[in-house]
Amino acid sequence: MPVFNLFSKRQKQLRGETVDIYFYDRLPDELRVQVVHIIRDTIGENYDFSTNPYNPYKSIHETLCREYGLFTLSTGKYREGDEESVLNFLLQTPDIEKAIDTIELFFQFIKNTIDGNNLYKQFFKVKLNPIDAISELNYRFKEHGFGYQFEHEMIRVDSTYIHSEVVKPTISLLNKRKFAGANEEYLKAHEHYRHRRNKECLTECLKAFESTMKIICIEKGWPYNETDPAKKLIQICFQNGLVPTFTQNQFTSLQNLLESGIPPLRNKLGGHGQGQTPTPVDDKTTRYGLNLTGSNIIFLIEQSNIN
Repeated sequence: MPVFNLFSKRQKQLRGETVDIYFYDRLPDELRVQVVHIIRDTIGENYDFSTNPYNPYKSIHETLCREYGLFTLSTGKYREGDEESVLNFLLQTPDIEKAIDTIELFFQFIKNTIDGNNLYKQFFKVKLNPIDAISELNYRFKEHGFGYQFEHEMIRVDSTYIHSEVVKPTISLLNKRKFAGANEEYLKAHEHYRHRRNKECLTECLKAFESTMKIICIEKGWPYNETDPAKKLIQICFQNGLVPTFTQNQFTSLQNLLESGIPPLRNKLGGHGQGQTPTPVDDKTTRYGLNLTGSNIIFLIEQSNIN
């Protein structure tokens, strides 16, 4: 199913009603409902389970009950069917980890059993294919700032190398009063990325990168012009020995990276007129720019020794 940028979403964005980069200790009701929609559309409809070999709701319900030491997930006075029990459990349980258990089991079934299984489609009326279902799930997580994604299993975003080694340290370094402007721009870049506003993400990446260098210049007393572009600011940093002289040669490749990485990436894809046909910026390119920005900001701030 397509994801729509509704009027209400656009208004929230304009008002700045956005979440932090990622959270892990709550699962919004709106997100739970969206996940249920994805599950139902992907598993499909077939209520005569006696005539087919698949009953995913029963299988997942029984698995969770066995693992949790329960006879049923139902909490009401009347015993619910397997589908109602397991989906209501996902919608209502206050235990975030158990809700994630449920999502993981459903999407492992979707990936391992439904994907490429033509026989399954003979028994169920499916509206959403597994690849699109997993893609939408991860998009909804990102849209809400929920810090998980589904690969072969559910993983925390901060358990990935890039997030733990680049994103979090960058935010930590920028979370100082003097870097407030750069921090705001870097957080905006992540917000744009979550909502697939890729060109805007690259633009904020460049702003954060330039702001960081300008702050270093101010703190170090290095003269620069407010209108200096990233390439000029990079030159000022290197000319003033931000990289120690005895390591200058080994950082030649880094200087090339700094000069040819962020600015041209933004200039070629995000910062110039695009003519009659809009120029797309894909998620992979955007993610690369976002992570490259973080890596360069970490390097510059650590080399500057600004407290």
